[in-house]
Amino acid sequence: MEIVEDVVIVGAGIAGLTTSLGLHRLGIRSLVLESSGRLRTTGFAFTTWENAWKALDAIGIGESLRQHHSLMQSILVASTFLVKSTSEISFMGSEVRCLQRRLLLETLANEVPSGTIRFSSKVVSIEESGFFKRVHLADGTILKTKVLIGCDGVNSVVAKWLGFEKPVFAGRSAIRGFANIEGGHGFGLKFRQFVGKGIRSGLLPCDDEIVYWFMTWTPASKEEELEEDPVKLKQFAMSKLKDTPDEMKSVIEKTLLDGIVSSPLRYRRPWELLWGNISKGNVCLAGDALHPMTPDLGQGGCSAMEDGVVLARCLAEALLKVPRGEIKEKIDEEEEYKRIEMGLKKFAQERRWRSIDLITTAYMVGFIQQHNGKIINFFRDKFLSRFLSGILLRKASYDSGNLI
Repeated sequence: MEIVEDVVIVGAGIAGLTTSLGLHRLGIRSLVLESSGRLRTTGFAFTTWENAWKALDAIGIGESLRQHHSLMQSILVASTFLVKSTSEISFMGSEVRCLQRRLLLETLANEVPSGTIRFSSKVVSIEESGFFKRVHLADGTILKTKVLIGCDGVNSVVAKWLGFEKPVFAGRSAIRGFANIEGGHGFGLKFRQFVGKGIRSGLLPCDDEIVYWFMTWTPASKEEELEEDPVKLKQFAMSKLKDTPDEMKSVIEKTLLDGIVSSPLRYRRPWELLWGNISKGNVCLAGDALHPMTPDLGQGGCSAMEDGVVLARCLAEALLKVPRGEIKEKIDEEEEYKRIEMGLKKFAQERRWRSIDLITTAYMVGFIQQHNGKIINFFRDKFLSRFLSGILLRKASYDSGNLI
Protein backbone atom coordinates (compact mmCIF):
# COMPACT_ATOMS: atom_id res chain seq x y z
CA MET A 1 0.00 0.00 0.00
CA GLU A 2 1.40 3.42 -0.98
CA ILE A 3 0.20 6.64 0.65
CA VAL A 4 1.07 10.11 -0.69
CA GLU A 5 1.94 12.86 1.81
CA ASP A 6 3.29 16.41 1.42
CA VAL A 7 5.51 16.34 4.53
CA VAL A 8 6.64 13.30 6.50
CA ILE A 9 8.44 13.79 9.82
CA VAL A 10 10.19 10.78 11.32
CA GLY A 11 10.08 10.89 15.13
CA ALA A 12 7.44 12.24 17.53
CA GLY A 13 9.91 13.74 19.96
CA ILE A 14 10.48 17.39 20.80
CA ALA A 15 11.91 18.38 17.39
CA GLY A 16 9.40 16.39 15.36
CA LEU A 17 6.29 17.63 17.15
CA THR A 18 7.54 21.22 17.33
CA THR A 19 8.13 21.18 13.57
CA SER A 20 4.73 19.62 12.92
CA LEU A 21 2.92 22.14 15.12
CA GLY A 22 4.88 25.00 13.56
CA LEU A 23 3.82 23.85 10.09
CA HIS A 24 0.23 23.46 11.27
CA ARG A 25 0.20 27.04 12.56
CA LEU A 26 1.28 28.12 9.08
CA GLY A 27 -1.39 26.06 7.33
CA ILE A 28 0.67 23.04 6.28
CA ARG A 29 -0.28 19.48 7.16
CA SER A 30 2.35 16.91 8.06
CA LEU A 31 2.45 13.26 9.05
CA VAL A 32 4.61 12.32 12.04
CA LEU A 33 5.89 8.75 12.24
CA GLU A 34 6.68 7.34 15.69
CA SER A 35 8.24 3.89 16.01
CA SER A 36 6.91 3.26 19.53
CA GLY A 37 3.30 2.67 20.42
CA ARG A 38 2.95 5.91 22.38
CA LEU A 39 4.72 9.16 23.17
CA ARG A 40 8.17 8.54 24.66
CA THR A 41 8.90 10.57 27.79
CA THR A 42 12.25 9.09 28.83
CA GLY A 43 14.31 11.66 30.72
CA PHE A 44 11.41 13.02 32.80
CA ALA A 45 12.36 16.72 32.67
CA PHE A 46 14.96 19.19 31.44
CA THR A 47 16.02 22.79 31.88
CA THR A 48 14.30 25.19 29.51
CA TRP A 49 16.16 28.43 28.98
CA GLU A 50 15.11 31.74 27.42
CA ASN A 51 15.51 30.46 23.85
CA ALA A 52 13.18 27.51 24.50
CA TRP A 53 10.39 29.73 25.82
CA LYS A 54 10.69 32.00 22.80
CA ALA A 55 10.26 28.95 20.60
CA LEU A 56 7.28 27.72 22.63
CA ASP A 57 5.68 31.15 22.35
CA ALA A 58 6.30 31.07 18.60
CA ILE A 59 4.14 27.94 18.26
CA GLY A 60 1.54 29.19 20.73
CA ILE A 61 1.91 26.89 23.75
CA GLY A 62 4.26 28.83 26.03
CA GLU A 63 1.59 30.30 28.29
CA SER A 64 -0.17 26.99 29.00
CA LEU A 65 3.12 25.33 30.00
CA ARG A 66 4.21 28.23 32.21
CA GLN A 67 1.23 27.55 34.48
CA HIS A 68 2.70 24.19 35.54
CA HIS A 69 6.38 25.07 35.88
CA SER A 70 7.98 27.46 38.35
CA LEU A 71 10.29 30.27 37.30
CA MET A 72 13.83 29.62 38.55
CA GLN A 73 15.62 32.42 40.41
CA SER A 74 19.29 31.47 40.04
CA ILE A 75 21.87 28.77 39.44
CA LEU A 76 24.13 27.81 42.31
CA VAL A 77 27.32 25.93 41.45
CA ALA A 78 29.11 24.23 44.33
CA SER A 79 32.24 22.13 44.47
CA THR A 80 32.37 18.91 46.42
CA PHE A 81 35.91 19.98 47.38
CA LEU A 82 34.79 23.21 49.04
CA VAL A 83 32.46 23.96 51.93
CA LYS A 84 31.04 27.20 50.51
CA SER A 85 29.32 27.73 47.18
CA THR A 86 31.65 28.45 44.31
CA SER A 87 29.29 30.84 42.56
CA GLU A 88 25.67 31.87 42.16
CA ILE A 89 24.31 33.51 39.02
CA SER A 90 20.94 35.25 39.15
CA PHE A 91 18.38 34.53 36.43
CA MET A 92 16.86 37.97 36.90
CA GLY A 93 15.65 39.15 33.49
CA SER A 94 15.84 35.64 32.00
CA GLU A 95 13.22 32.92 31.86
CA VAL A 96 14.50 29.56 33.11
CA ARG A 97 12.23 26.71 34.20
CA CYS A 98 12.44 22.96 34.71
CA LEU A 99 9.99 21.54 32.16
CA GLN A 100 8.41 18.11 32.48
CA ARG A 101 8.96 16.22 29.23
CA ARG A 102 5.63 14.41 29.46
CA LEU A 103 3.64 17.65 29.74
CA LEU A 104 5.56 19.19 26.85
CA LEU A 105 5.02 16.25 24.50
CA GLU A 106 1.37 15.85 25.47
CA THR A 107 0.74 19.56 24.88
CA LEU A 108 2.44 19.42 21.48
CA ALA A 109 0.53 16.27 20.52
CA ASN A 110 -2.81 17.73 21.60
CA GLU A 111 -2.27 20.87 19.52
CA VAL A 112 -1.62 19.14 16.18
CA PRO A 113 -4.65 17.91 14.20
CA SER A 114 -6.05 14.48 14.96
CA GLY A 115 -4.33 11.79 12.90
CA THR A 116 -1.08 13.72 12.57
CA ILE A 117 0.91 11.17 14.63
CA ARG A 118 1.12 7.61 13.34
CA PHE A 119 2.37 5.34 16.13
CA SER A 120 4.05 1.94 15.74
CA SER A 121 5.52 3.17 12.45
CA LYS A 122 9.17 2.20 12.21
CA VAL A 123 11.08 3.38 9.13
CA VAL A 124 13.22 0.61 7.64
CA SER A 125 14.41 2.20 4.38
CA ILE A 126 14.29 5.29 2.19
CA GLU A 127 14.56 5.45 -1.58
CA GLU A 128 14.49 8.03 -4.35
CA SER A 129 11.37 8.35 -6.49
CA GLY A 130 11.82 11.25 -8.90
CA PHE A 131 11.04 14.45 -7.03
CA PHE A 132 9.68 12.44 -4.11
CA LYS A 133 11.04 10.11 -1.44
CA ARG A 134 9.55 6.70 -0.75
CA VAL A 135 9.62 5.79 2.93
CA HIS A 136 9.21 2.08 3.72
CA LEU A 137 7.76 1.10 7.10
CA ALA A 138 8.19 -2.15 8.99
CA ASP A 139 4.50 -3.02 8.55
CA GLY A 140 4.83 -2.89 4.75
CA THR A 141 3.34 0.58 4.30
CA ILE A 142 5.06 2.84 1.74
CA LEU A 143 4.79 6.62 2.05
CA LYS A 144 5.54 8.83 -0.94
CA THR A 145 6.40 12.34 0.22
CA LYS A 146 7.50 15.71 -1.12
CA VAL A 147 9.50 16.45 2.05
CA LEU A 148 11.20 14.07 4.48
CA ILE A 149 12.41 15.38 7.85
CA GLY A 150 14.49 13.23 10.19
CA CYS A 151 13.77 13.93 13.86
CA ASP A 152 14.44 10.35 14.87
CA GLY A 153 17.11 10.82 17.50
CA VAL A 154 20.67 9.65 17.96
CA ASN A 155 20.08 6.43 15.99
CA SER A 156 18.45 8.28 13.11
CA VAL A 157 17.66 6.28 9.98
CA VAL A 158 17.40 9.55 8.04
CA ALA A 159 20.82 10.74 9.24
CA LYS A 160 22.33 7.45 8.10
CA TRP A 161 20.69 7.90 4.68
CA LEU A 162 22.25 11.37 4.44
CA GLY A 163 25.69 9.88 5.12
CA PHE A 164 26.25 10.72 8.79
CA GLU A 165 28.07 8.35 11.11
CA LYS A 166 26.44 7.25 14.36
CA PRO A 167 27.04 9.67 17.26
CA VAL A 168 30.10 8.70 19.30
CA PHE A 169 30.33 7.87 23.00
CA ALA A 170 31.50 10.89 25.01
CA GLY A 171 33.18 8.71 27.61
CA ARG A 172 30.53 9.60 30.20
CA SER A 173 27.16 8.28 31.30
CA ALA A 174 24.16 9.86 32.98
CA ILE A 175 21.59 8.85 35.56
CA ARG A 176 18.41 10.89 35.59
CA GLY A 177 15.44 10.80 37.91
CA PHE A 178 12.60 12.68 39.51
CA ALA A 179 10.96 12.64 42.90
CA ASN A 180 7.45 13.73 43.82
CA ILE A 181 7.74 15.01 47.39
CA GLU A 182 4.27 15.33 48.91
CA GLY A 183 3.83 18.40 51.03
CA GLY A 184 6.57 20.28 49.19
CA HIS A 185 10.32 19.91 48.87
CA GLY A 186 11.23 23.28 50.41
CA PHE A 187 14.25 23.82 48.16
CA GLY A 188 13.14 27.18 46.79
CA LEU A 189 13.61 28.06 43.15
CA LYS A 190 17.34 27.56 42.66
CA PHE A 191 19.05 25.29 40.15
CA ARG A 192 21.72 23.53 42.24
CA GLN A 193 24.73 21.98 40.56
CA PHE A 194 27.59 20.10 42.21
CA VAL A 195 30.93 19.36 40.54
CA GLY A 196 34.14 17.63 41.51
CA LYS A 197 35.81 14.24 42.02
CA GLY A 198 34.86 13.14 38.52
CA ILE A 199 31.12 13.65 39.10
CA ARG A 200 28.68 16.32 37.94
CA SER A 201 25.23 16.37 39.52
CA GLY A 202 22.34 18.68 40.19
CA LEU A 203 18.71 19.14 41.09
CA LEU A 204 16.00 21.38 39.65
CA PRO A 205 12.55 21.97 41.14
CA CYS A 206 9.81 21.77 38.49
CA ASP A 207 7.12 22.99 40.89
CA ASP A 208 6.49 22.93 44.63
CA GLU A 209 6.57 19.11 44.85
CA ILE A 210 8.39 17.66 41.82
CA VAL A 211 12.20 17.72 41.70
CA TYR A 212 14.28 16.57 38.74
CA TRP A 213 17.84 15.41 39.38
CA PHE A 214 20.78 14.17 37.35
CA MET A 215 24.28 12.81 37.67
CA THR A 216 27.02 12.28 35.07
CA TRP A 217 30.18 10.26 35.56
CA THR A 218 32.89 8.39 33.68
CA PRO A 219 31.98 4.70 33.94
CA ALA A 220 34.19 1.68 34.24
CA SER A 221 33.19 -1.21 32.01
CA LYS A 222 31.70 -3.17 34.93
CA GLU A 223 29.24 -0.33 35.58
CA GLU A 224 27.55 -0.75 32.20
CA GLU A 225 25.36 -3.53 33.60
CA LEU A 226 23.69 -0.98 35.90
CA GLU A 227 21.78 0.61 33.03
CA GLU A 228 18.81 -1.79 33.15
CA ASP A 229 18.54 -2.21 36.92
CA PRO A 230 16.90 0.73 38.75
CA VAL A 231 17.70 -0.74 42.19
CA LYS A 232 21.41 -0.84 41.39
CA LEU A 233 21.20 2.57 39.72
CA LYS A 234 19.77 4.14 42.85
CA GLN A 235 22.37 2.50 45.09
CA PHE A 236 25.14 3.47 42.70
CA ALA A 237 24.01 7.13 42.57
CA MET A 238 23.89 7.31 46.37
CA SER A 239 27.42 5.92 46.67
CA LYS A 240 28.81 8.28 44.03
CA LEU A 241 27.13 11.35 45.55
CA LYS A 242 28.04 10.75 49.18
CA ASP A 243 30.01 14.03 49.23
CA THR A 244 27.12 16.19 47.98
CA PRO A 245 24.80 18.10 50.36
CA ASP A 246 22.05 16.22 52.22
CA GLU A 247 19.35 17.81 50.06
CA MET A 248 20.74 16.08 46.96
CA LYS A 249 20.93 12.70 48.66
CA SER A 250 17.45 13.15 50.14
CA VAL A 251 15.89 13.64 46.70
CA ILE A 252 17.53 10.45 45.39
CA GLU A 253 16.34 8.50 48.42
CA LYS A 254 12.76 9.60 47.74
CA THR A 255 12.92 8.69 44.03
CA LEU A 256 10.73 5.71 43.13
CA LEU A 257 12.31 2.94 41.06
CA ASP A 258 10.19 3.77 37.99
CA GLY A 259 11.49 7.34 38.18
CA ILE A 260 15.14 6.62 37.42
CA VAL A 261 16.97 5.81 34.18
CA SER A 262 20.55 5.66 32.91
CA SER A 263 22.08 6.16 29.48
CA PRO A 264 25.49 6.69 27.87
CA LEU A 265 26.15 10.24 26.64
CA ARG A 266 26.74 10.57 22.91
CA TYR A 267 27.50 13.49 20.63
CA ARG A 268 28.07 14.20 16.96
CA ARG A 269 31.58 15.22 16.06
CA PRO A 270 31.31 18.93 15.15
CA TRP A 271 33.33 18.59 11.96
CA GLU A 272 30.70 16.18 10.60
CA LEU A 273 28.24 19.06 10.58
CA LEU A 274 30.83 21.31 8.96
CA TRP A 275 31.21 19.02 5.94
CA GLY A 276 28.10 16.84 6.05
CA ASN A 277 24.67 17.23 4.47
CA ILE A 278 22.23 18.63 7.00
CA SER A 279 19.88 18.80 4.03
CA LYS A 280 20.00 17.12 0.64
CA GLY A 281 17.31 17.75 -1.92
CA ASN A 282 14.00 17.40 -0.13
CA VAL A 283 15.43 15.69 2.98
CA CYS A 284 16.81 17.28 6.18
CA LEU A 285 17.56 16.64 9.86
CA ALA A 286 16.54 18.34 13.10
CA GLY A 287 16.86 17.77 16.84
CA ASP A 288 19.04 14.97 18.18
CA ALA A 289 19.23 13.44 14.72
CA LEU A 290 21.12 16.59 13.71
CA HIS A 291 23.07 17.68 16.78
CA PRO A 292 23.21 15.13 19.61
CA MET A 293 25.23 16.72 22.41
CA THR A 294 26.20 16.17 26.03
CA PRO A 295 23.74 17.71 28.52
CA ASP A 296 26.19 20.15 30.10
CA LEU A 297 24.59 23.30 28.62
CA GLY A 298 21.01 22.10 29.05
CA GLN A 299 20.43 22.91 25.38
CA GLY A 300 19.52 19.55 23.80
CA GLY A 301 15.74 19.95 24.07
CA CYS A 302 15.89 23.75 23.81
CA SER A 303 17.79 23.67 20.51
CA ALA A 304 15.41 21.00 19.20
CA MET A 305 12.57 23.50 19.69
CA GLU A 306 14.64 26.15 17.92
CA ASP A 307 15.07 23.73 15.02
CA GLY A 308 11.35 23.12 14.80
CA VAL A 309 10.44 26.81 14.62
CA VAL A 310 13.14 27.70 12.09
CA LEU A 311 12.43 24.64 9.93
CA ALA A 312 8.68 25.28 9.89
CA ARG A 313 9.26 28.85 8.76
CA CYS A 314 11.80 27.95 6.05
CA LEU A 315 9.66 25.11 4.73
CA ALA A 316 6.47 27.16 4.75
CA GLU A 317 8.17 29.84 2.67
CA ALA A 318 9.02 27.17 0.12
CA LEU A 319 5.65 25.40 0.04
CA LEU A 320 3.37 28.42 0.24
CA LYS A 321 5.21 30.93 -1.91
CA VAL A 322 3.87 30.79 -5.45
CA PRO A 323 6.02 32.35 -8.21
CA ARG A 324 4.51 35.52 -9.70
CA GLY A 325 2.10 34.86 -12.53
CA GLU A 326 1.61 31.16 -11.75
CA ILE A 327 -1.45 29.39 -10.42
CA LYS A 328 -0.65 27.20 -7.44
CA GLU A 329 -2.36 24.13 -8.87
CA LYS A 330 -0.28 24.34 -12.06
CA ILE A 331 3.17 24.53 -10.51
CA ASP A 332 5.14 21.58 -11.84
CA GLU A 333 6.87 19.09 -9.58
CA GLU A 334 10.37 20.19 -10.55
CA GLU A 335 9.75 23.83 -9.64
CA GLU A 336 8.24 22.85 -6.29
CA TYR A 337 11.14 20.48 -5.60
CA LYS A 338 13.65 23.28 -6.23
CA ARG A 339 11.83 25.61 -3.86
CA ILE A 340 11.71 22.91 -1.17
CA GLU A 341 15.41 22.25 -1.68
CA MET A 342 16.21 25.95 -1.27
CA GLY A 343 14.04 26.21 1.82
CA LEU A 344 15.82 23.29 3.48
CA LYS A 345 19.21 24.71 2.48
CA LYS A 346 18.24 27.96 4.17
CA PHE A 347 17.39 26.02 7.33
CA ALA A 348 20.70 24.16 7.17
CA GLN A 349 22.66 27.38 6.78
CA GLU A 350 20.96 28.93 9.79
CA ARG A 351 21.37 25.89 12.02
CA ARG A 352 24.82 24.57 11.04
CA TRP A 353 27.00 26.94 13.08
CA ARG A 354 24.52 27.13 15.94
CA SER A 355 24.66 23.32 16.20
CA ILE A 356 28.46 23.19 15.98
CA ASP A 357 28.75 25.87 18.67
CA LEU A 358 26.42 24.09 21.09
CA ILE A 359 27.97 20.64 20.62
CA THR A 360 31.51 21.95 21.10
CA THR A 361 30.76 24.19 24.07
CA ALA A 362 28.71 21.51 25.86
CA TYR A 363 31.53 19.00 25.47
CA MET A 364 34.15 21.42 26.82
CA VAL A 365 31.98 22.56 29.75
CA GLY A 366 31.35 18.94 30.69
CA PHE A 367 35.04 18.12 30.47
CA ILE A 368 36.02 21.00 32.75
CA GLN A 369 33.24 20.48 35.28
CA GLN A 370 33.62 16.74 35.59
CA HIS A 371 37.41 16.45 35.27
CA ASN A 372 39.18 15.01 38.30
CA GLY A 373 42.68 16.45 37.76
CA LYS A 374 44.12 18.61 40.54
CA ILE A 375 45.11 21.53 38.30
CA ILE A 376 41.75 21.77 36.49
CA ASN A 377 39.92 21.32 39.81
CA PHE A 378 41.82 24.26 41.30
CA PHE A 379 41.19 26.65 38.39
CA ARG A 380 37.57 25.52 38.00
CA ASP A 381 36.66 25.96 41.65
CA LYS A 382 38.65 29.17 42.21
CA PHE A 383 38.30 31.01 38.92
CA LEU A 384 36.21 29.34 36.23
CA SER A 385 32.90 28.49 37.92
CA ARG A 386 31.33 31.92 37.51
CA PHE A 387 32.53 32.06 33.91
CA LEU A 388 31.11 28.60 33.17
CA SER A 389 27.79 29.48 34.80
CA GLY A 390 27.56 32.59 32.64
CA ILE A 391 28.01 30.51 29.49
CA LEU A 392 24.69 28.80 30.18
CA LEU A 393 22.88 32.13 29.95
CA ARG A 394 24.79 33.37 26.91
CA LYS A 395 24.08 30.24 24.88
CA ALA A 396 20.37 30.65 25.67
CA SER A 397 20.15 34.10 24.07
CA TYR A 398 19.19 32.73 20.64
CA ASP A 399 15.84 33.86 19.19
CA SER A 400 14.36 31.54 16.58
CA GLY A 401 11.80 34.16 15.51
CA ASN A 402 8.01 34.29 15.32
CA LEU A 403 5.50 32.06 13.56
CA ILE A 404 2.14 33.30 14.85
